[in-house]
Amino acid sequence: MDDQEEIITDAATLREWKTLSRAAIVDRRPWLHLWAEEIELPDGRIIPGFNTIEMPDVAVIVALTPDGQVVTERSYKHGAQRVCLSLPAGYVESGEDSLVAAQRELREETGYVADEWVSLGQFVNDGNRGCGTSHLFLARGAHQVAMPDAGDLEEIEVSLMPLDTVLHAARTGDVAILTIAAAIGFAVIAERDGWSAILNVPSDEVIEHVVYSHPCKPPFWSVH
Repeated sequence: MDDQEEIITDAATLREWKTLSRAAIVDRRPWLHLWAEEIELPDGRIIPGFNTIEMPDVAVIVALTPDGQVVTERSYKHGAQRVCLSLPAGYVESGEDSLVAAQRELREETGYVADEWVSLGQFVNDGNRGCGTSHLFLARGAHQVAMPDAGDLEEIEVSLMPLDTVLHAARTGDVAILTIAAAIGFAVIAERDGWSAILNVPSDEVIEHVVYSHPCKPPFWSVH
């Protein structure tokens, strides 16, 4: 644990840090923007040069066919420095809703669309540095309507696998990316517990607002 952090057992006493100033260190937008911030801690201490990183948000999709097969991808991932099992995923464009991005990425990378969409949650990628937010989705009733047309640098092999086989791959190291492993785990829970979904939402629908159906479950979207 960092010596700048303090263990507090009473959650009611926890307070947010304050950003007093920030200066850009490296600007490689849209992929990366590195900042040095001057931070004031709740006890008044000042921390200079605290680095945070802005990166694009990512949408990750666990797409399930009607017979329970997961649409998977296998490709080389340069961050992991190896070929590994993955899922349809991609950056959320500026101003784009994460659900629309997920629908777009699924179709572009695999040629699949889906009838039902469930939010599996959204999570910051690094608790201290930021590094963007991952938006995880389960897409039920996935079916192929076109050939893949991702236009990416990587070569992608698309295949179908049972959900339990994909979970085993995550547990045994064939999945190298944390957000992919998290999406798989949440999809298993969502299928077990029957998380609610939106029915028949084509990618060109306009998302109006978020409605929480249960305080302990992810949101679903109303559309018009």
